Amino acid sequence: MKLSAFKNARERREFLEKKLGVKFSLIKKAHLHNEKKICCENLIGETTLPLGVAGPLKIKNLKSKIKNYYLPLATTEGVLVASVNRGCKAINLSGGAKVFIEKTGTTRGPVYETGGIERGFWFLKWLKKNEGKIKKQAESTSSHLKYLKHQGKVIGPYTFVRFYFDTDQAMGMNMSTVAVEAINQLIEKETKIRCLSLSGNFCVDKKPSWLNFIDGRGYQAWAETVINQKVLKKILKTTAEKFFDTWLSKCLIGGAVSGSLGFNSHFTNMVAAFFSATGQDLAHIVEGSLGITTTKVLTNSNLYFSVYLPSLMMGMVGGGTKLAIKKEAIALTGAKNTEELATVLAGAVLAGELSLLASLSEGSLAEAHKKLGR
Repeated sequence: MKLSAFKNARERREFLEKKLGVKFSLIKKAHLHNEKKICCENLIGETTLPLGVAGPLKIKNLKSKIKNYYLPLATTEGVLVASVNRGCKAINLSGGAKVFIEKTGTTRGPVYETGGIERGFWFLKWLKKNEGKIKKQAESTSSHLKYLKHQGKVIGPYTFVRFYFDTDQAMGMNMSTVAVEAINQLIEKETKIRCLSLSGNFCVDKKPSWLNFIDGRGYQAWAETVINQKVLKKILKTTAEKFFDTWLSKCLIGGAVSGSLGFNSHFTNMVAAFFSATGQDLAHIVEGSLGITTTKVLTNSNLYFSVYLPSLMMGMVGGGTKLAIKKEAIALTGAKNTEELATVLAGAVLAGELSLLASLSEGSLAEAHKKLGR
């Protein structure tokens, strides 16, 4: 019997228990939510992750005064929450962090068959000339979606187009997909040009990419702080000079020699834990790994420290954020909209990155994992 034929998670669990000779007593207990709100097929229950909290972290952005945020982090990695918490302490004692957020937009990048280069460039001109029609067609699919822009690339008989949309408080991939499907109908009707694939990898969705690194996707985030030399010594157990040398050799030269798309220490750790806690699409963690860490020794031996994340695909509505347990974690942050939630994540990345590089610079990484890594 197919699992999809069963009416609910309980029936599927019982069928699999009998068929496989195993018991799902813990999976059963973890099944907390209304099945109709869970975006998962062949549901049998749920799994859980330990949820820790770091902070509070003092953050100031362009739209508000300094505000304290708690950081929910769901992870099985020992030391991570403690490390982010130490970073928060160092930042707070130094006056807090500044975070800047820019909404680039959710993208969907189809590929079209134009037959040749000349026809491909004609198609790009047609798109530009008819952008008003394209905008109207896209926005007819949702009252929450706004068309922003497009960019194109001709490669032989194929033309790739990357459409950008403002999807309000949703991460918005589903909305963007529906909008591009409608755009394609308009294109084929008026030009006879056929879409070969609704996603031609020009989005670039859920993959590491220099295009996302350079042009951004979803939200771009910048965060910075200046760590007082006394805080460096007392809390982080290092100096600005030692910290700088570690950053230079690891993030820049190490990133270059390895061909990395991210010149940072471990953005992914904080992004994965925050995404897991707040119900984001976990496959977008790979885009959250992109980014650059920068640092500078100031004349007074204080340390300037900054992170840049170019591709944060996240939302406050839709997908896993609908689950009650994820709503509680989002509420814990105090964020009122997706931009503010991205602000909190950027602060978490700043704190975690600061703490790890400090640990590496003073040689305590292995000892910390022996003590807390479990």
